[in-house]
Amino acid sequence: MEMLLQLVKMAELTTLESLLEMGFDRNRAEKAVANTGNQGIEQAMDWLMEHENDPDIDEPFVPPVGNVLGGEADSQSTTEQPSLADTAEGTAGDGSCDNDDSARIPMSEDEKLEQVRRLEELMRVKQAERRERERAEELEHEKQRRKHGQELQQIRQKLQDDDMKKLTDQRMKEKMEDKMARQRVKDKIARDREERAQKFGGGGPPSTAASSQPAQPSPPSPTSHGPPPTKKEYDESRIQVRMLDGSTLTAVFKAQEPLAAVRVYVQVNGNTPEGQDFTLLSPYPRHVYTELDMEKPLKELGLVPSAVLVVAKK
Repeated sequence: MEMLLQLVKMAELTTLESLLEMGFDRNRAEKAVANTGNQGIEQAMDWLMEHENDPDIDEPFVPPVGNVLGGEADSQSTTEQPSLADTAEGTAGDGSCDNDDSARIPMSEDEKLEQVRRLEELMRVKQAERRERERAEELEHEKQRRKHGQELQQIRQKLQDDDMKKLTDQRMKEKMEDKMARQRVKDKIARDREERAQKFGGGGPPSTAASSQPAQPSPPSPTSHGPPPTKKEYDESRIQVRMLDGSTLTAVFKAQEPLAAVRVYVQVNGNTPEGQDFTLLSPYPRHVYTELDMEKPLKELGLVPSAVLVVAKK
């Protein structure tokens, strides 16, 4: 039984010594042998490679009581002791056990060097595999980082596009509303002209017929009141408006249209800044028209059959 324990200890020391010869720290080497259950140098090296970055890897190794290196080797050797002892007793007569022990324990220098070279090569292979694995992990991490960066950039671009689209839609809506407002003003002016024309009955043919026969009384018409005119009556007025920048606008209005119609026409077709208030005046003789004058017909203000007005700031 003592011989069997010595064999197990020798196997442990052989793995430990191999690790020490390869340059591993004794404390780490003892932990590797103990934690792999003394299953071989390759398992011990794998354990060292996997746990070399553990925070407690360099803490002193304390083997459990009754175990040389704190691994599973003692428990395995304890369970195997009967069978190994029986084998030793069965072969004690012919000396085969001694021959096996003597063949297993001694190792020549060349064999030790060869084993060290083989283990060093194995260690280089393991290190190369570890570096390759770490490189693959770094590449994967970089791919994920770039992917996340692209997704973030796409989200930012989408937000910018949405904001730009909202701004464009808002501007188009404002332009459309402004265009519709101008169109409503034009339509109102046209309707006002038609209503005044129908109300006052100012037409070219009736006035021409009345002027061609001034001496003969004409029968009263539903749209005329009072005695027939003794002089030519003008139903339209040609108004020329001089703008602030020196440009002019010319338009024909009904004689019974209020002066406000001329001002609305200037607001719609002129180049006055939007929102700027203005008034109209006659240069000769100079007369500034008030808000009360704006409700008076052109004929009452003496602007028939033609007149020149000037736009002035309020």
